[in-house]
Amino acid sequence: MATKKNSHQPESATAVSDYRADHQKDVVNRLRRIEGQVRGLIEMIQNGRSCEEVAIQMSAARKAMDKTFYRMMACSVMEAVYDSKSEAQTIVEVERSARMLEKFG
Repeated sequence: MATKKNSHQPESATAVSDYRADHQKDVVNRLRRIEGQVRGLIEMIQNGRSCEEVAIQMSAARKAMDKTFYRMMACSVMEAVYDSKSEAQTIVEVERSARMLEKFG
């Protein structure tokens, strides 16, 4: 059976490299915003803000972290699809990503 690349894959290694670079930049920016949110939470607690106000901001930070996690998982799936040598390997890698989502998502 001939090896067939997925039609959704980038056409060149450069395209994949560009995708990864853009993705990394996006994730780092998201994490920096989350870092700022966490610093704000610490300041809120130190300044005696109400538990409800702090909890609301914690929820926002947690949701931002969840979105960042899913963004990383999307990259993981893209890499699995692009890097696989066969349809069978693609299936194995996508199933691995699905298990990670079940476990951590």
